[in-house]
Amino acid sequence: MTYAKGPYDLGNDCHSWLLPEGRWGESNTGLVRGSGSSLLIDTLYDLPHTAEMLAAYKPLLQGHPIRTLVNTHSDGDHWFGNQLVAGPGVEIVATRAAAELMTPSSVSEMVAMSGRDDHVGDFIRQVGGHFDHAGIVATPPTRTFTDELSLDVGGREVRLIQVGPAHTPGDLLVHVPDAQVVYTGDILFIGGAPLVWAGPISRCIAACDLILDLELVAIVPGHGPLTDKTGVARVRDYLDFVHAESVERFEQGLTVEDAVASIDMSLFADMSEQGRIAANVLNVYQELDPTRPRENRLQQFGRIADFELHAAATAQDAVNR
Repeated sequence: MTYAKGPYDLGNDCHSWLLPEGRWGESNTGLVRGSGSSLLIDTLYDLPHTAEMLAAYKPLLQGHPIRTLVNTHSDGDHWFGNQLVAGPGVEIVATRAAAELMTPSSVSEMVAMSGRDDHVGDFIRQVGGHFDHAGIVATPPTRTFTDELSLDVGGREVRLIQVGPAHTPGDLLVHVPDAQVVYTGDILFIGGAPLVWAGPISRCIAACDLILDLELVAIVPGHGPLTDKTGVARVRDYLDFVHAESVERFEQGLTVEDAVASIDMSLFADMSEQGRIAANVLNVYQELDPTRPRENRLQQFGRIADFELHAAATAQDAVNR
């Protein structure tokens, strides 16, 4: 899906920075300006990309310095650049569940994954090799909350609505009521398949329903281009389809691997990152069988990498015939 790198003016002093093509690590940020101050939504996956984004926002910050940084969740591509924003007079806000995962060890674990000498390392280098994780200092939230929090940004209300556990344990939406704008974090991937690390999927569907119920003129996803409610409904349809198909196969006694292989995803063939189906089906199985051991992020990446490598080999075989 082709679209230009940001920034974008959403109207009513709301802005976004989009990082094409919205694939692995290529996340979006937002900026809400009030009288004499601004709120930034998320930073990026490394320091160079974050610095580029902040430089693009700089003209908008004259007389409106960033006083609040909100991280929508705990994945590194939404907070690893926090250190470039942190400082005296800047509050960093996230849900309590997200903050518990925003640690120095989470930075080192992600960096270590890209250095692995196996198919997981190969996959991560393939999809994220254009990011440079040198110099990242874990800079976690200074304020946390649960459920909902209303912030005053230079005289205007910004609502933070916790919707996790969903994509991750601590997702939130950033809603600007007077502008009718919402920043969704990774509840929405537009152009790419949705991904449910934590789940259950039903909470991701509920978060989509919440977005659909809001009066909105602009929707900024965590990845991909700006969208409208048609895009939200498309994500919801994917999640609902995967959930129903996975439940059916669980009840038939299929393994996760056989379930993934047997689900016909042709209705969603236009989405990139098809390998995410492997993690999403696993999530449904874990929900249906609470005794099943929860797999960690490395194991989930392994399933996605296996799917993608197999798909690539199958495609190459078809070309060679």
